[in-house]
Amino acid sequence: MKAVSYRAYGGPEVLEYGDLPLPKVGPDSVLIKVRAAAVNPVDWKAREGYLDGMLQPVFPVVPGWDVSGVVVGLGADTPEYREGDEVIGYVREDLLSRGTFAEYVAAPVRTLAPKPAGLTFEEAAAIPLAGLTALQSLRAVRAAEGDTVLIHGASGGVGSMAVQLARRLGARVIGTASERNHDYLRALGAEPVTYGDGLVERVRALAPQGVDVVLDLVGGGAVTTSPAVTAHGARLVSIADPAVTELGGRVLWVRPDTADLAELGRLAAEGALKVEVAEVFPLEKTADAHRRSAEGHTRGKIVVTVS
Repeated sequence: MKAVSYRAYGGPEVLEYGDLPLPKVGPDSVLIKVRAAAVNPVDWKAREGYLDGMLQPVFPVVPGWDVSGVVVGLGADTPEYREGDEVIGYVREDLLSRGTFAEYVAAPVRTLAPKPAGLTFEEAAAIPLAGLTALQSLRAVRAAEGDTVLIHGASGGVGSMAVQLARRLGARVIGTASERNHDYLRALGAEPVTYGDGLVERVRALAPQGVDVVLDLVGGGAVTTSPAVTAHGARLVSIADPAVTELGGRVLWVRPDTADLAELGRLAAEGALKVEVAEVFPLEKTADAHRRSAEGHTRGKIVVTVS
């Protein structure tokens, strides 16, 4: 099969497009013919070695954890699926090895859910990691109706879904983003503020009593502003900055979850969760997709397609 892989840590230039063996399918896994795979910041961070202390690489590593595609092979015990089923998945192993930037991927059924009806494969591939991160982050801080939620990085792939899910809970949402994305956030139901110098004053102007919940989706010290903008007893979560624990919050590492993924798919199929695909690259241009993601200014998700 054709796949993108790397044999050593490094920049996007280490990514190779070529032939690799078909993955073996375990008893609780299915073989998926990949139609699209979304790019996430963790993909290029893993490629550059930032996760080496957490995940053991088995070179050559095929990057990518998000997928949408069609089931074409079944493991020995996979009654949940049949050949021809269209699925989405957050196919993360506890090591770096067999990812989704390939023509085929073997995926445990616990990482999968049905593809949402009415969405393209590109749109569907953009849901799993970002949607699960948003959903599980809001759950971790017990976001609820009446809360004021501050989301750092609200216009990105995770942030835009977190805005929508928080609004569905009945929360008020304040989201940080560059000014060019403010109208986009307003359309999602958030009150936008520009990040950078003066952020504390801008948030305080909108929420003089302080915010109840903080979601840090960008790192870079954003969480350190929290004591100046939060109400007493505020709940904090970060996907990017361990310093959140010093403020009484928690670091979240998103988990595969079939039920959560199915719920996100249902919302997307109903039009209650909108998916923004910023740009699409063919598989052989995955290195360019990684470069674009690393720039850090993408609204929505970058997706790679497999013909």
